[in-house]
Amino acid sequence: MSFLDSAAIASRRQRQVQRVLYVTLGLNVLVFLIKLILGLTTGSLSLIADALHSSTDSASNILGLVAMRFSSPEPDDDHPYGHRKFEAIGALGIAAFLGMASLEILRTAVERFWEPQPHLQIDELTLGMMVGVLGINVFITLYEHCWGKALSSSLLLADARHTLSDVGVTLTVLLGLAGMHYWGIPWLDQALALPVALLVLRSGWEVLQENLPYLTDRVAIPAEALRDLILSVPGVLDCHDITSRGIPGEMVFIEMHLVVEPQDIESAHRLTEEVERLLQERYGPARILIHLEPRSHIEQP
Repeated sequence: MSFLDSAAIASRRQRQVQRVLYVTLGLNVLVFLIKLILGLTTGSLSLIADALHSSTDSASNILGLVAMRFSSPEPDDDHPYGHRKFEAIGALGIAAFLGMASLEILRTAVERFWEPQPHLQIDELTLGMMVGVLGINVFITLYEHCWGKALSSSLLLADARHTLSDVGVTLTVLLGLAGMHYWGIPWLDQALALPVALLVLRSGWEVLQENLPYLTDRVAIPAEALRDLILSVPGVLDCHDITSRGIPGEMVFIEMHLVVEPQDIESAHRLTEEVERLLQERYGPARILIHLEPRSHIEQP
């Protein structure tokens, strides 16, 4: 598989990620509008705050689409290695949204313990619509998570975690509203909001952990694993000075020094192509640079 073929596969993957983001954007806008309308009609500050939190889902979708617009895997004169890091930058933006949402939840929850609680117009219709909204959020989370795994998209997986935090917030608000409506406990919703805020903060930290190594070019594949695989190719005598970066399954960049048995250029070249094919079969799209060396450069154990 040539680099151009790998780039074409990555381009198709990019278009699939964009389609998923468009679907989730439409659903997130619907969720935001329902929560906002319910919050304004019932006078519930928790619902209005939840609507504002849900607006970050739509914002993160838009951020993801913008990031995907600039994360084309195909290189150009200014970016010879492509633009894939823009996607990871978009995921970091989502992590920032998660952090801001968690701090807002904590602040609101603490403030409400000291504020007088107004009488809210909560009825079964409001609770039923919130259950429906909760179902939409769960669907979005599963939809993005499944596609994120299938497409190996860090941005979709990060966005799924963001929506998962909205599931927790919506569930908290729903329980709080039910507590106020059925049991007359006005402080139940803000009490339940505290652990949810910690969940949101943890999700943001996980997104940072997953994307910062990619942006800092951490080793993508252990050199020992690459060396063992390459030495399994008949005709390869030695492989050393191995480096790798990127994300396996999306695009990885691999460099190595190789010592092969054939002495003529054509046979040695065919062997390097066999090594490239094996690596791409194992790790997906890859751009591989192989430096051939004479037998005198075989490294001694």
